[in-house]
Amino acid sequence: MKSGFVSIVGRPNVGKSTLLNSILKRHIAITSDKSGTTRNIIQGVYNDYDSQIVFVDTPGIHKPKNKLGNLLNKKAYAMTKDIDLVLFLVDIKEGFGKGDAFILEKLKQEKRDVILVLTKVDKLANKEILLKEIDKLKNLYDFKEIIPISSFKDINIDTLIKTLKKYLKDDRAYYDKEYLTNQPTSMIVTELVREKVLRETKEEVPHSVTCYLEDYELDENIIHLSVLIIVDRENLKKIIIGKNGGMLKKIGSDARRDLEEYFSKKVFLSLYVKTIKNWRDREKYLQELGLKDDLDFE
Repeated sequence: MKSGFVSIVGRPNVGKSTLLNSILKRHIAITSDKSGTTRNIIQGVYNDYDSQIVFVDTPGIHKPKNKLGNLLNKKAYAMTKDIDLVLFLVDIKEGFGKGDAFILEKLKQEKRDVILVLTKVDKLANKEILLKEIDKLKNLYDFKEIIPISSFKDINIDTLIKTLKKYLKDDRAYYDKEYLTNQPTSMIVTELVREKVLRETKEEVPHSVTCYLEDYELDENIIHLSVLIIVDRENLKKIIIGKNGGMLKKIGSDARRDLEEYFSKKVFLSLYVKTIKNWRDREKYLQELGLKDDLDFE
């Protein structure tokens, strides 16, 4: 048995959460085409017959605009410490930009073992473009490996796992084989609801919305859930509710489908929307998100 800890880093919207879900074959990290979707440090555990890999999916590193943004960056930086290997994800379709260079500089300072993972290769027109990009990037750092993947098309995911096994340094399992994630049930519920909000409300940025589990009850084979959706502006509340409540119903229907798959039980989901101005800078709500400003970070 070989084991180790692997951190997944990259700028927002490069596919970190999608990769984690693809590896675990479970929907534990929310995904969206909007940047900055992930807010929490999500730990997912991959097990097979000869290895255990503990993956840590981090928020995308970005230029912060408020206290929430600062805390997200601190969490992302902190999770490159005390791990065995870093997966540095770069969106090959978008190309290597200033945000990628900023993250790479941080990794250089810490002298981490890094595998460069080029995501979304299924969107490239041809293989020659990929080879040219690899040739340009290979000299930026002493990468242990460079692996092109597509989580959506399941391209090279198995190759990535096999490659990671070469760098596992421990010889014991840290978790039982049944263990999948450190995320509490309440967080998975609220994040799945938030994912649907982000997908349906195309105009709004992710950090304008958060969700809070108000009630959870198990009645025989039915789970009753009540989730509060919090926004910072009244016009966002109207958008989420929609005409005659149509948008909120769509969000609830989509979220309930995923929740029933996750719990393997019937789910009764109630959604409510509330406006709380400047919630992203208010300590109470940041603590409810698990984002206390107590990280040992330089």
